[in-house]
Amino acid sequence: MDIFLDLLQWPAMLITVAAAWLIGSLNPRRRTVGFWCFLASNVLWVVWGLYASAWALIALQVCLAVMNIRGVKKNDRDDRQAEAQRTA
Repeated sequence: MDIFLDLLQWPAMLITVAAAWLIGSLNPRRRTVGFWCFLASNVLWVVWGLYASAWALIALQVCLAVMNIRGVKKNDRDDRQAEAQRTA
């Protein structure tokens, strides 16, 4: 189990990098996927942080998760407004 938890930092890092790439997209749907990837990475980092007793990392991930939830909501609202303008 320890080796699994020790290796968990690598998928967490890869998902974080992929999320950052997606967030930079002009496509609102890709940005939404990016925010959800960030949320998944937040969970992975918290699990790894608990294993490693990295309390500052856990606190950071909770703060980032709150900002990512805000990003999902704001991006979805902006996407709905853009869709409404296209159909009007």
